[in-house]
Amino acid sequence: MRFRALGLMLTLALGILAAPLSVNAQPPGKVFRVGVLLPASLFSPAFQAFKQRLQELGYVEGQNLAFEVRAAEGQFERLPGLAAELVRLHVDVIFANGPEATLRAARGATDTIPIVMSARDYDPIALGYVAGLARPGGTITGVFQQRLEVTAKKLELLKEALPTVTRVAVLWDEASADQRRAAEAAARSLGVQLQPVELRQPPYEVAGAFAAAAQGQAEALLILNSPLFTRQREHIADLAAKSRLPTMFDTADGVRAGGLMSYDVDSIESARRVADYVDKIFKGTKPADLPVEQPTKFEFVINLKTAQALGITLPPHLLVLADEVIQ
Repeated sequence: MRFRALGLMLTLALGILAAPLSVNAQPPGKVFRVGVLLPASLFSPAFQAFKQRLQELGYVEGQNLAFEVRAAEGQFERLPGLAAELVRLHVDVIFANGPEATLRAARGATDTIPIVMSARDYDPIALGYVAGLARPGGTITGVFQQRLEVTAKKLELLKEALPTVTRVAVLWDEASADQRRAAEAAARSLGVQLQPVELRQPPYEVAGAFAAAAQGQAEALLILNSPLFTRQREHIADLAAKSRLPTMFDTADGVRAGGLMSYDVDSIESARRVADYVDKIFKGTKPADLPVEQPTKFEFVINLKTAQALGITLPPHLLVLADEVIQ
């Protein structure tokens, strides 16, 4: 009898000690729903990094986490309808990735559901999506990738690598229009003449763009950042090799596919940071109280094998600066 009483006392004591812990625990059976709005395909390394980071933070798909993914496959006019679908599904947060059209669609669909952006080629402050970096206000926060500033750096590095080049073709589309304007501003200070080559209506006719660049006597090619260019990076790299045209790619994957160089925000790290925002929102923090972050990590990649094939001798200091040199 004495042992039974002692066991009862221990059970009560343990219950009292455990009680404070249960106050902060997630509700039993709670499944967090993440709405993901993408301009192109969901099979992107950045999206996979986003999912992996959430798993590291303790979220398991099918147990306490569910994804509702909507991808426009390059048809930006579909984005508002896809965003509205996510709202009807009552997701807990929306991840708006990529060009400004994605965030515009998400904000147009809801003013109550938190939105975490990965702002690629636009300034969310200048366009009024957030009030400021430190205090974004409203329901939107996330990562501001500063790709407009990165565009100017790409052209600067291209000029350093090829100092005699004076005419550069620029591959751009609707998603990268703001980057094109940034490139034009940078070109004036570098003494470079740009030849804009616009691609319209996906799937893009990239071969025609290269023919236009050749007709304009372009000496190099600057590829702006667009989700639709990323999907065709192998094709673009192959055409650049056949045209013997040095390329500054939009992502490192393009250089690994055979392009000459790339300089870009580390998109994998940015996607992981977005997952951290989602985690904090799930735990009760309001988007208005989460400062917008800017990237701290950039990637400069050079394909030395491509340079040799094109007969280009790159300045030694660029090889030292590069984060990766492909032999």
